[in-house]
Amino acid sequence: MSIVKLNNQGVKNATAFGSITGLGSMTFIKKLTASSSATLSFVDGASGVVLDNTYKEYVFTFKNIHPATDEQAFKFQGSVNTGSSYGISITSTCFNAYHAEDASEAALSYQAGSDLANGTGFQDLHRHCSNSNDGNLGGTLHLFNPSSTTFVKHFISTVNGLWHGPGSMENFSAGYFNTTTAIDAIQFKFASGNIDAGDICLYGIA
Repeated sequence: MSIVKLNNQGVKNATAFGSITGLGSMTFIKKLTASSSATLSFVDGASGVVLDNTYKEYVFTFKNIHPATDEQAFKFQGSVNTGSSYGISITSTCFNAYHAEDASEAALSYQAGSDLANGTGFQDLHRHCSNSNDGNLGGTLHLFNPSSTTFVKHFISTVNGLWHGPGSMENFSAGYFNTTTAIDAIQFKFASGNIDAGDICLYGIA
């Protein structure tokens, strides 16, 4: 099967994805693995982390993030001083969808308790992950041009977790860091209790 690529030189056919160039690439930067960790932090220039003007978009992936404490929100915040403090003003919007395993409950709703209105707290990425033996969450967070000293920095995230229902809960968060200072560190944590296990990986998008 061939696919078509449009560019400034016209239309090109390609018979394999590998033959397409110039579409941008995802570059692996760093993986952090939790082991009863209070926080996981990606700090530019520390331990091989790149979070600067090398890339205009960064992607964090969450895999098998297991909470030590039941029903705690998974959160993140940024820093402008290489992780000395985390508390940049954020304006955000959040909603979620959930469906119980036995189909007894299902809903799609805006989550006013998870948004921030120029607040400096940690932003919710997932609201209610179960800490049962098979409980975990996974998803992505996209951060756009964090090194800009002209514009605010936007983010979007989609995270799915095992809800205590039990069932599936999908959380959607988006917003911006209300600062024109470069962001050089990102930290993740649960509202209470440790990140018992799981991996967070950081990628740069060319």
